[in-house]
This record gives sequence, C-alpha cells and structure tokens, in this order.
Amino acid sequence: MNIEKTIKNMKLRGFEVSFFENKEAASDYLVSQIKDTSVGIGGSKTVEQMGLYEKLCEAGNDVAWHWKTPGWDTLDRETAAKVFISSANAIAETGEILNIDGRGNRLAGLVFGQKRVYIVAGTNKICPDFDSALYRARNTAAVQNMKRFPCQTPCKIDNKCHDCRVADRGCNALMVLWGPMMDMEKVEIVLINEDLGM
Repeated sequence: MNIEKTIKNMKLRGFEVSFFENKEAASDYLVSQIKDTSVGIGGSKTVEQMGLYEKLCEAGNDVAWHWKTPGWDTLDRETAAKVFISSANAIAETGEILNIDGRGNRLAGLVFGQKRVYIVAGTNKICPDFDSALYRARNTAAVQNMKRFPCQTPCKIDNKCHDCRVADRGCNALMVLWGPMMDMEKVEIVLINEDLGM
C-alpha cells in the first residue's frame, strides 16, 4: 500500500484530499468544516466507528442518517442535504474510488447535487490497482456488509461474490468515481491511517 502515491493520484483526478493519523483527528477536522447545515450520511461503518453522527449533531447540524432513524423520509433527507458523508468500499492507488450498493441511496448522495461531499476511509481500503480494488469491493466489503443482514446470499457461506440473483441481493450497483462530479461544491477524500470500516 502506497499512501503517498494514492493521495497524489486522487489529487490528479481533481479530488481534494486530507490525511489524518487517526479517526479522532479526522472527526475533529470534519466537525470544524461542517457547521449549522443539513448533513446526510450514507451507510458507513467507518462513520459509525468515528462517532461522527453524534459529533455533528452536537455541533448544531441537522443530520439525517437512516441507521439512526430508519425510513424513506430519512433517506430523502440524506440525499437532499447540503453536505453528504459516506465511505468507500475500495480505493485504487491509481485514484479511483469504488462503491457497491443495494438500494442506491448512498451512490445517489455521492454523485448528484450542488453540495459538499466527504468520503471518509481508512488506509485499509487502499489497493494496488483498479482490479484489486474491484476485487476488494466485491469480495471483502460487500460480503462483510451482507453478513450484517438476515439474508440468504451465497457470499455468506464462502466469503466471495457470486453475482447472485437471489431476492436478498444487496449488491445491485457498482459505482466508480474517476473524478468529482460536475457542479458539486466540493468532493474531499478524508483518508485516515487506521483500519476502519469493512
């Protein structure tokens, strides 16, 4: 894993990048940047491990996260918020950011709207190239994610993606960010030198 190369390549793709040694420093930074605004959070174990939802609420933000308040109203508020926060399933050293989603709310929040987007990720998500990042997204992050749910997917048995067709499938879309989407105010990768998330 080459952190410096990854940061350089993400910047060459147009992403803003900040780097922190631990999740506490990253959380403090995000709270300093996000004040008195609407915030949506896509499903993210990294965000949960950072305690970011609570800290952003305490800072006076209107925070919508369906992990805390389930329902379609919350999902709508998430994607319409002025700031959107989520993570990455994998990051290639060549700068691409990959995510897999079942419902699509997290992907929608990351790619559409005139807003600020922060993608928080531990350095454990970094992979040497695009192919290995795709493998990680499918066979590490997606498999671990499916184990959180009472579903019957074959990946839960042998820990690998089968591109299955079962009703409970949670991997219905793959998104690759090659660069920030047009008209967004800001897209920043907040990279943390810890193993975080899935």
